[in-house]
Amino acid sequence: MAQALVRFMAAQYTERDGERHRFFGGVFGIFGHGNVAGVGQALDQMRDALPYYQCRNEQAMVHTAAAYAKVHNRLRTLACTTSIGPGATNMITGAAGATINRLPVLLLPGDIFGSRLPAPVLQQLESPSSQDVSVNDCFRPISRYWDRIYRPEQLLAALPEAVRVLTSPAETGAVTLALPQDVQAEAADYPLAFFEPRVWSVPRTRPDADALRRAAAAIRQSRQPVIIAGGGVLYSDASATLRAFAARFGIPVAETQAGKGAMRWDDPMALGAAGVTGTPGAAELCREADLVLSIGCRLSDFTTGSKTAFQHPDVRFVGINVVEMDAAKHAALAVVGDARVTLEELAVLLADYATAGEYRERAERLRHEWIAESDRVTAPSGGSPPAQAEVIAAVNRAAGPRDVVVCAAGSMPGDLHKLWRTSDPKGYHVEYGYSCMGYEIAGGLGVKMAAPDRTVFVMVGDGSYLMMAQEIVTSVQEGYPLIVVLVDSGGFASIGALSRSVGSGGFGTAYRYRNQQTGSLDGDPLPVDLGANAESLGARLFRAHDLASFEAALADARASDRTAVIHVPVDPSVRVPGYGCWWDVPVAEVSGQPSVAEARRQYEQGRRAQRWFL
Repeated sequence: MAQALVRFMAAQYTERDGERHRFFGGVFGIFGHGNVAGVGQALDQMRDALPYYQCRNEQAMVHTAAAYAKVHNRLRTLACTTSIGPGATNMITGAAGATINRLPVLLLPGDIFGSRLPAPVLQQLESPSSQDVSVNDCFRPISRYWDRIYRPEQLLAALPEAVRVLTSPAETGAVTLALPQDVQAEAADYPLAFFEPRVWSVPRTRPDADALRRAAAAIRQSRQPVIIAGGGVLYSDASATLRAFAARFGIPVAETQAGKGAMRWDDPMALGAAGVTGTPGAAELCREADLVLSIGCRLSDFTTGSKTAFQHPDVRFVGINVVEMDAAKHAALAVVGDARVTLEELAVLLADYATAGEYRERAERLRHEWIAESDRVTAPSGGSPPAQAEVIAAVNRAAGPRDVVVCAAGSMPGDLHKLWRTSDPKGYHVEYGYSCMGYEIAGGLGVKMAAPDRTVFVMVGDGSYLMMAQEIVTSVQEGYPLIVVLVDSGGFASIGALSRSVGSGGFGTAYRYRNQQTGSLDGDPLPVDLGANAESLGARLFRAHDLASFEAALADARASDRTAVIHVPVDPSVRVPGYGCWWDVPVAEVSGQPSVAEARRQYEQGRRAQRWFL
């Protein structure tokens, strides 16, 4: 059965716009008793059909696969195999991230015996209410398709359905096939046709004509429209179409984390980042917009300021998305369709519509004001250690137009969203749907595997680095060099700042010894050398203490023949400001701490701006 699985996977292709791609680029795996004699043996026997990649952490390999799929606009992916038990459950976090970010990943965990004869086997979860349960049932709510293969011939039904979901623009995410370890090794007669090359045509769903006409009518009635560009713009390869649409009709564009790169940073219609981590110009025009055109966007709380960002009393929403649920959010006029073809067809209906010249000029003025403000925020201060914003700007200057920055969690995604100047649709890769600590290095590896001709800069804080740094080893092993910028703020800087903003003073967020006098973790800083750790994993280490030494280290890292890590402490007290967009983080309604009581007062004030869109 496992041999049939591998042979089928090797024969799957996708096609869109006349371009064909092999769908599965390989299989990541860690072997144990639940898969070594099944999927492991099959990969060994058929190593020429499908490459096998060794990883160091099961969660990390799912992140790598998701990043690989994202770079390929979801037209290619990797599979991940693990043993039964802890190997399988280690993948759950990665699976959730893939599904939340709508990225295809195939998960192949080993499972309990189909025969049930040896039960309970090593690492088996027993349930007194059913024998048809294992830890792999945890994948059900976070998988877009889930199946357990009790008989080898069930592959004939399960595998085509799994790939259908993986290649669906609307349904894609993590797909889990739980493989009982005895069934993996069983033989069956499979039709030869099952292993013939199969091409999955990835459609560009065209919108309903009536919905498109209503959307065009709504846009025509607007005077201050704004576009919110999400990840769907990039996945449909619609960046050029969006830029032409915005320029033709004079509609400024703000980008989500997933959609950043849809517009060049210097495009006249580019407002920059949207929402909580956005620019002041985007906040201002979104606040006053009478129509919001959401394209390929989930309208999450960070994008909408927890439903405070749009304050025009008569604001209307038009949602363009391949996913009906996302298209209809905020009571939008839903246009279900591929971003590129929908914008092309919408442009025909809008014909001679255009916003007023004063509105375009205002958007251009706000854009230039933001460029000046971002230059101010990132200007070299001469401090040692430097501010995080200075480090980001230095990396941005060092990056070529096709290079990629990767990040996921902590304070850096917000700073990058505001400050990074993107020139290429694939130049910005920040996982913020799940904002999963530990994604960064594993995700950077996936980006590099998918685009080996691009230099990949991984921006990771000390908190995320300590969660998952092992894939440095894999990058060295496979010859995929990364430049890892390890920004050391001495703890969880982002949550520390959030804690202070809600009156809790950064409680539990600094990396310090326990103070024997206070009983709290507010003693001396911990003497942990993260740079030495990275070097021990096989990376070339460079150390920096100020901006000049950091810029020199960047130049040396680019010349490295393997993964390089630049360890740079930063001053956590110097932060990039927020620009007027609120985020709903509930504060204790009753507290004996005056700082919390004040934070609650401010929270209630901010909550007054929240709106239902019905």
